[in-house]
Parts: sequence; C-alpha cells; structure tokens
Amino acid sequence: QVQLVESGGGFVQAGDSLRLSCAASGRTFSNYAMGWFRQAPGKEREFVSAISWNGGRTNVADSVKGRFTISRDNAKNTVYLQMNSLKPEDTAVYYCASAPDSYGITSHSYLYNSWGQGTQVTVSS
Repeated sequence: QVQLVESGGGFVQAGDSLRLSCAASGRTFSNYAMGWFRQAPGKEREFVSAISWNGGRTNVADSVKGRFTISRDNAKNTVYLQMNSLKPEDTAVYYCASAPDSYGITSHSYLYNSWGQGTQVTVSS
C-alpha cells in the first residue's frame, strides 16, 4: 500500500485560496490514481476530485468545479489540490487517497485502498 500524508490546511477567510499537498511513499506512486475527499462535521465523506496516474484525466465534483484544481508531480510523489474562491461550505477535513489506476478517476471512496490522516480546512465568512 501507499502511505499518504496531507498538509496545507488552515483557517482562511471566504474568497481566499489554499493549496493542499499529499506526499506519498511506499509504492510506485505513478501506478495509482489519486483522489481528494472531504468530510464536514455530521456529514458523510464526499468526493472532491481525482486524477489519473499521469495527470492526463481528471474528475471534479460539481460543488467545486471551476474553483478547485487537482494536479500531481510524479517526480515528487505528490498530489495537490489548489482551492480558490473558498466558501464557508468548503469547511471540512480533506483526505487524499490512492486507488489502482485500473479503477479510473473514480468518485467511489470504497475503491480507494489507502488514505491519509486528513488536514483541516476552515473557511470563515
């Protein structure tokens, strides 16, 4: 399995930007599609975005489309989530996860077999 560590969360004002990073280790990073999910208090974990092994394909949830961008750098074993125009409803713990690239850029959390510990993002109005 891949070990994942997120960073970059914080407390920001509405309209601000943040970039989350997820550093991977343990297996060949480029064998995996990568995804970002989030979970707000009292809510189920929801899909945010996913990216294929080489970055050629992405999948983005409608709720963040046009504001969030996923990218990856396989040389650095890192996946990023650039979050712009943040809203209070984006407040959540953000998790990165890895899935075999054969599953594609899936939004189904059960297909991801490694998860990071999460990083808190809080957006104040």
